Amino acid sequence: MIVMKKRKVPERKCIITNEMKPKKDLIRIVRNKEGEVFVDPTGKKNGRGAYLSKDMDVILEAKKSNALSRHLNAEVDSAVYEELKSLVDVNEK
Repeated sequence: MIVMKKRKVPERKCIITNEMKPKKDLIRIVRNKEGEVFVDPTGKKNGRGAYLSKDMDVILEAKKSNALSRHLNAEVDSAVYEELKSLVDVNEK
């Protein structure tokens, strides 16, 4: 009898809600070595990453509290938040 091993689902913590969720349910934001901050939809780019839940309230709270800037030790451009909002909009529809 062959026993199929279940693969472990990688989980990450949302920096706003502190909830552990499967990686695919979160959006990764990355700061690379050059200090550029951008959204990483693949979740595979090199650099320091922070995760946010795919929820508009979470995105707005992150912008208001400046949590991404603190987590990534870099200035986060408002264009990053706009991209996050558009990503969440697409998911909610």
